[in-house]
Amino acid sequence: MPKMLFVLAGEVSGDMHAAGVIAELLKARPDIRVFGIGGQKLRALGVDLIYDTAQMSIMGIFDVLKQAEFLRRVIRDLKEAVLRQKPYAALLVDYPGMNLIMARFFHKLGIPVIYYISPQVWAWKEGRVKAIRSHVDRLLVIFDFEVEFFRRHGMNAEFVGHPVIEELAEVALPSRDLFINKHALSPDSKFIGLLPGSRKQEIGHILPEMLKAARLLSREYSTVFLFGRAPNLDEEVYRVLSEYRDLSIIECSAYEVMQYSELVLVTSGTATFESLCFGVPMIVVYKTGTLNYLIGLLLVKLKNISLANIVAKGLMSGDRAVPELIQYEANGVEIYRHARVILEDPNVAKAMRLELLAARAKLSEISPSHRVASILQEYF
Repeated sequence: MPKMLFVLAGEVSGDMHAAGVIAELLKARPDIRVFGIGGQKLRALGVDLIYDTAQMSIMGIFDVLKQAEFLRRVIRDLKEAVLRQKPYAALLVDYPGMNLIMARFFHKLGIPVIYYISPQVWAWKEGRVKAIRSHVDRLLVIFDFEVEFFRRHGMNAEFVGHPVIEELAEVALPSRDLFINKHALSPDSKFIGLLPGSRKQEIGHILPEMLKAARLLSREYSTVFLFGRAPNLDEEVYRVLSEYRDLSIIECSAYEVMQYSELVLVTSGTATFESLCFGVPMIVVYKTGTLNYLIGLLLVKLKNISLANIVAKGLMSGDRAVPELIQYEANGVEIYRHARVILEDPNVAKAMRLELLAARAKLSEISPSHRVASILQEYF
């Protein structure tokens, strides 16, 4: 009987990061079989998926409550699969709401839990530290400041580097001229990126406001909007685009958006960190349901919410490298106003770009996929 590994990556970014690890693991140990939750990239590696990340795209307290019955069924099915397959270890990637529940289950069974990409308990829900300390055998973190945070809470965390740095090293994008020629674009246009996120709830709140800002900008400048669509979501999520056929919108990968845009409108999340690595000026936008937002105000401890500002300015700093427009400020007019400042003054854009690239230069170049895969091998 093959040796089994359980993996749970409930989001698009988690699927990408987990896939890097599993690819490295299977190179060294092709005898291992992997099952659990993932997306397109894990599926392509032959992982037996019980549920797909596309089914797990749920955010916000009230959306979770609405989907409570489905989530209970997912957890029940996962537990039944674990009892059948008897994995040697569990690799849990980010996605704390479900992963911490499963960590407790694995701990009771005596199955080692390797948690890769820690829940951001330094930002909110610090009470989760107790569950991590009780149920996680190896905590692998992607920011060096997290090591000290968990040390203060009586835990040993291992810094393995950020997977985005590793993934970007593998990206080969054509020159701007080739991109322009491919899409028959005018080189004199202003290229503005639209990255509304990978969850249908956040896209529903944020994409319409980005498009309102885009229309205002298009009336003032010769613009092309580079649009990054989440591969895990169906066409219906983006139906609002049909109302903006007057805009010049080119669909491309998120990394192409970051490479070729002179300004990116981006939903708070991993994409802000990726944009930092490209050194592209950005406006970070975040909007959710009113009740979710009010609850978040009580829970979130940080002065800045975007990873771009946290990495560039420090964990508790109130200074910002890039603007953040949150909730009521996250509207088309405000996005447009902030965008004009960056587009009109080359010095503002240059200063922002330099600050982001300086933060990028301080990040580790180690390979987390190889490191995490090596750790996993210790359990087989």
